[in-house]
Amino acid sequence: MIEPDAAHCQRIVRSHARTFWLASHFLPPEKRRAAFALYAFCRVADDMVDLAPGERTTEVTAMLAAYRTSLGAALAGQPDGAVFRELSRAVRRYNVPAAVMHELLDGVACDCAPARYADWPALAAYCEGVASSVGEMCTHVFGVDGDDAVRVRAFRHARTLGMAMQLTNILRDVGEDARNGRCYLPDADLAQFGYVRADVLRGDIGGDARWRALMTFQIARARSLYDAAMPGIALLAPDARPCATACAVGYAGILSAIEAIGYDTFRTRARLGTIARAGVLWSAWRAPRDSGQPTPAQGHGVPRSTGTLADGEFVTWA
Repeated sequence: MIEPDAAHCQRIVRSHARTFWLASHFLPPEKRRAAFALYAFCRVADDMVDLAPGERTTEVTAMLAAYRTSLGAALAGQPDGAVFRELSRAVRRYNVPAAVMHELLDGVACDCAPARYADWPALAAYCEGVASSVGEMCTHVFGVDGDDAVRVRAFRHARTLGMAMQLTNILRDVGEDARNGRCYLPDADLAQFGYVRADVLRGDIGGDARWRALMTFQIARARSLYDAAMPGIALLAPDARPCATACAVGYAGILSAIEAIGYDTFRTRARLGTIARAGVLWSAWRAPRDSGQPTPAQGHGVPRSTGTLADGEFVTWA
């Protein structure tokens, strides 16, 4: 029978992370439990900042500070509450560094202020904090099949995958974010296609040809990040590769879902259908687990880019 603290974290995952919930069933039970603890820790922090727009910024900042204090207590062996008890257990078992968890809290704290990013490097730095950190945490739990040099490469690829997934979130949630007074798309990218931030916040441009061109550009960027990250899956412990593959390919599939709705993420939330999710799981289950073989995601699991991007733009993330 599952322990109450573990069950609590499991419910958080099942309620908020459909792709990860399904993919997690490929993990051995102990790794799954630890991954759920990490997800729950990150999710609770993220949910706090969703309260931040309007007059509650000061309150949310205080909540995050208290949450960070609770993290410190958990890391010192004095966890309080189901999430922190499970997190403490996972950290001890898999040696997850304290620094990467504090990096996550630093990243989500950025959302206490109105989101505004001048250019892609600025947005990439935000994605590093809120998502690359998560990729690194998960890699500690998943395990790496190799020496220290391989571990360095695996963590680098995992951080790139986190960035790809966060950019996917941003593109999927443009409308929802705009209704909350947030626009994560960089000012420079908006200007390149004839927009300013206020246009996005008004939320009335979903059918515009310029918007489709902007989204095509951003989707190409995201797909290039997935392409750069995918070789890292083969570096993971064999029992974690199917889960990582399902997460990566499933999330990358959201980009195709955005294309399928005509890029109008103002009015419709793009998501994978049941058949598409089943296909992702089937491909992940059939993925080779020997470290020398490619995963299904390498080379052909992520649809190819169609946008035009600057040469070498992604080198620093791979």
